[in-house]
Order: sequence, then C-alpha cells, then structure tokens
Amino acid sequence: MTGINYKMTEEIELLRLVTVGSVDDGKSTLIGRLLVDTKGAFEDQLLAVRKKKGQQHVASAGEIDLAMLTDGLAAEREQGITIDVAYRYFATPKRKFIMADCPGHEQYTRNMVTGASTANAAIILIDARNGVMPQTKRHTHILGLLGIPHLIVAVNKMDMVDFDQATFEKIRQDMQDYCAMQGVKDLICIPMSALAGDMVAVRGDHMDWYQDETLLDTLEGLSVMDDIDSRPFRLPIQLVNRPQTAELPDYRGFMGTIASGTIRVGDAVVAVPSGNTSTVKEIVTFDGNLDEAFAPQSITLTLNDEIDVSRGDMLTKVGEQAQDKKDVSAHVCWIGDEPLTVRKKYLIKHTTHTVKALVASIDYRTDIHTLEHEQADELGMNEIGRITFKLQQPLHYDTYADNRATGSFIVIDSFTNNTVGAGMIVSGS
Repeated sequence: MTGINYKMTEEIELLRLVTVGSVDDGKSTLIGRLLVDTKGAFEDQLLAVRKKKGQQHVASAGEIDLAMLTDGLAAEREQGITIDVAYRYFATPKRKFIMADCPGHEQYTRNMVTGASTANAAIILIDARNGVMPQTKRHTHILGLLGIPHLIVAVNKMDMVDFDQATFEKIRQDMQDYCAMQGVKDLICIPMSALAGDMVAVRGDHMDWYQDETLLDTLEGLSVMDDIDSRPFRLPIQLVNRPQTAELPDYRGFMGTIASGTIRVGDAVVAVPSGNTSTVKEIVTFDGNLDEAFAPQSITLTLNDEIDVSRGDMLTKVGEQAQDKKDVSAHVCWIGDEPLTVRKKYLIKHTTHTVKALVASIDYRTDIHTLEHEQADELGMNEIGRITFKLQQPLHYDTYADNRATGSFIVIDSFTNNTVGAGMIVSGS
C-alpha cells in the first residue's frame, strides 16, 4: 500500500495524542503506519529499518518493520517491546500531530501517565484476538481520571480474526459498558489492521460492514478547542527576576508560565498566599512587551506596587483566587516500588510549589475491573485510589475538573527523591 501524498498548508491546528494499550496490541506498528502513510517518516529511517537487506531504493510500507520506526532504544528493539515514551510528529494538510507511544507493560504504567498528561486525545489499542485486557482497563481508567476529552478505541489486528464484525462489536460493547461507568462522553471505536493499513489512513477492502471514518479522518476532525483562556487567571511563580544592574537597579519581575486565563496591563492581581494586591504594570516577553497575554505563554509580570512574591507563590486576578487549604483529597495513581501507607510522609510538587505532606487516610482503592471502591490499608504499584493528604503548608489549587494545570501534582519520595505518584485533586478542607 502506498503512502498518501500530502502538501502542507500554513497555520493548521496541533493535536496532542497518546497511544496506550496492553502488551503487543500494536501501538508502535500503528504509529509506524501513520508515519509512512502521511510521509512522516524520513528516507533514512525507512532504509534503517528495512526488512530486506541490500536494496537501496526507499522501502514501501509492506517492506519495512513499522514498529522499528518508533522503538528507538536498543533494549526495545532487542526485546520487541516499548519501554519508554516515544514522541513522534506527523502532519496532514488539515492538522499537525504530536503522538506519544506509551509502554504496554504494567511495570511501565508510570511512563504512560507521563505521556498522557498533556494529551488532547487518546488511542486505546486492543488486539482483536484477546479483547479487553486488565491493562487496557487500567489505562482507560487513568485516561478517564486525567480528563482526556476524546477516547478512540482502535480494535487492531482484525486481519488475524478474518475481519469478523461480531468480534469487533463484542469489543466495542465491552468498552462502551466500561467507559459508561466512569462517565466518558466521547468514545469512538474503529476496527483496523495497522500492519496491512486497513482503516488507518485508507479504508482498505476488507471491512465494508464498517461505514464510519478511518482513524486518520477521525483524528483530523476532532475538536481541539480548549476553554483554558476563559478560566480564571493563574500564574505560578517560577522565578523572581532581580537583575540589580546600573540600568535596572530596582527592577523586579515575576516570571512563570500562565496556567490558565488571560491577563492585561492594568488588571488588579493578588498574590497567594500573602493576599497582597497590586496592578499589572508590564507584561514582558522575549519578543517584547505585550498588552495582553494568555495561557500557555511564558511571561514576566512587573507590578505597580512593591509586594512580597516568591517562587512557589501564585498570582491571580482579584476576586478569582484559587483555593488555599492544608487538607487535600485526590485521585492518585501510585507508581512507586514501595506502597503508599497511612501516616507516611512525602513531598507534593504542585505547579512551582513543593510542600511536605502526610498521608492522612486512604479513602478507597479502585477495582479497575468493576470501578467499585474498596477499603485498603495501602496502595501498591499501578493501583489507583482516593487519598487525603495533610500538608505542612497550604496548597494554592483548583480541582482537577476545573483546571488540569493547577489541579494536578506529583508525589515525591522524600528519601530517594523519586516520583512515586500522580495526583488529581478532588477537594480540600
């Protein structure tokens, strides 16, 4: 099957994608197929992964190992598995894509959480021969907690089940039932063969019983509109700039990346946690001063008053302050080797602020098969539950449902400095 000839246009939208699924469901092969069929793979890459030796012309999709285009680590090629998150870029005339290929093995769930954290849409690969696996459910539940707007179930390897419609319909119903339990609103199921190319970029000749769009058509049509600019203004302070030069003896600029909302010169702002207020004097960027800035721009703000603001603080507009509490409840995906237990102490890193925390209670652990809540004394690796933390200092946050940037955090082991958990804030007290 030959690739599709695309001519690029200017100013097209970017969609951030993540591919997840159980082991050997074909994630790397699917991405390789997309790279080849959209001309996203370079000639030297195609030659490097050629199956047939000694030929100098560019290989077609059928002559190359598609998975080798994304499995970049030597260990991945040797074992035939994906270990780390691999980011790949491709584009069509309608849209640009950045896709994260995440590991399928359970022990690499931590890598999957990282790859999915910034995605606008997710592709959940399922081997048509195996159906919905436990790791598929775990990944789907995590994607639901992360609030990924669009979930696409790619029922892959349909060529291995003779393109049987009943097999596809059974898997689609299983996934619809599972996702309905956690309130997923946008779920799309597509049968395909990533190896042969059917229903990936072109329809193919084997599944006339499926009349909806191919995967690529679906990806091109997804809405990427985000209301992050309409949400309350949040600027976590990364650095306070005090050059103290002869030209700028009294300059003080507050630097950071806007997490949400917009800000204009003259707007009244308040610093959290101090509560001190002022108005915006300048919005400074590398390319010059602005009258208005919006998420996710990186800026430096100068204020008309001398107020105390430090790294880890947050600037918000007056009347739109974030919550500011010492007790926080959150859904936590645990990725540490040692289990999370009650009364154990950790560090929580939230935006630019790091605070000491104590596990006050394990409210429940989630059964990934039924999504029921069960009592637990600990949270082991790759388990998910709701945890209440007691903090040494207040956290300036929004709930994750209101703001993904200021409603998420990571849990750090204070002894090893390893990241051991990812949290999504539900409430505080």
